[in-house]
Amino acid sequence: MTNSTSHAPPIVDRTAEIERILKHRVMVLDGAWGVMIQTLQLPESEFRGEQFADHESDLRGCVDVLSLTRPDLIRSIQRQYLDAGADILTTNTFTATRFGLSEFGLENSVHDINREGARLARIIADEYTQRNPEKPRFVAGSIGPTNKTLSLSPAVDDPGYRDISFDEIVEAYSEAVRGLLDGGVDILLVETVFDTLNAKAALYAIEKVFDDIGARVPVMASFTAVDMSGRNLSGQTVEAFYASVSHIPLLSVGINCSLGSEQIRPFLAELADVSSHFVSCHPNAGLPNEFGEYDESPAYMAANLLEFAESGLANIVGSCCGSTPRTHSSYCGGRRRYHASQPALSNSKHNPEWP
Repeated sequence: MTNSTSHAPPIVDRTAEIERILKHRVMVLDGAWGVMIQTLQLPESEFRGEQFADHESDLRGCVDVLSLTRPDLIRSIQRQYLDAGADILTTNTFTATRFGLSEFGLENSVHDINREGARLARIIADEYTQRNPEKPRFVAGSIGPTNKTLSLSPAVDDPGYRDISFDEIVEAYSEAVRGLLDGGVDILLVETVFDTLNAKAALYAIEKVFDDIGARVPVMASFTAVDMSGRNLSGQTVEAFYASVSHIPLLSVGINCSLGSEQIRPFLAELADVSSHFVSCHPNAGLPNEFGEYDESPAYMAANLLEFAESGLANIVGSCCGSTPRTHSSYCGGRRRYHASQPALSNSKHNPEWP
């Protein structure tokens, strides 16, 4: 155990504990935040709060800052997902890097937002674990993509141009990672990877921070396909993405976002076929319709997720854009047990018990 700062909780590597659970059953990751916060129709003043009352920039839509200004809302959403059966809570930090927060003039609050997002989840996860020690709850620090890309040029007439360097991306992710670890996360989740080179920068940053502090936590990496071609924005298939990151000591490799639970299955199967790691999947609730809404019902999505688990395609399941805790209640409520065989770590398919 090592403290990354004098005020941070001890960092505990829970890899062995999580792997023991995954060899026995599928674990459940929580779901989307956006749709639940959007339905609240918060005025800008709620994002601003007292802490940023005199802030010069408009903070409407900065979901990450709500961990500081409306922690009660964040706690409420996290409790709903835990009540619905989630094993793993993600932190409210999806865009909380220097680049994401600079749009709101909050680039100097990166560490505070990540630390507080992790701390809120840590307190609630521990509370639920104490209530039921046989179902421990874990916290995954959410590390989403940035609005900068290393693989593509922002200038259409100059394909070789980049407005950011690999080292700058590494530094931005390192700052966020330190905040998440200081807040007490159990897992670091690099998710919605549309640019593989950015993801490699994030994973390098994580390993660099681990080396600096002399401690580590398990790491998950999750790819996103931007359309039915099954490729991410930088042009890689899920198999190519796996080849690009599998040298890193990862807990799992997965696929999330972009596609609905029906459309994502062939790409999940492709990943499961090549992976020697545990596999995760948290799809959207369908593809957005003409009104920007998601059409997969909780029951429909739950049935597909259960099939993924039963078919040995996924060890960790959850949901992404357009989902709510009702999705989790539906598939956890309809769970059924089935035979457990060898886990994916042995490069074989497995059918762990449904939780």
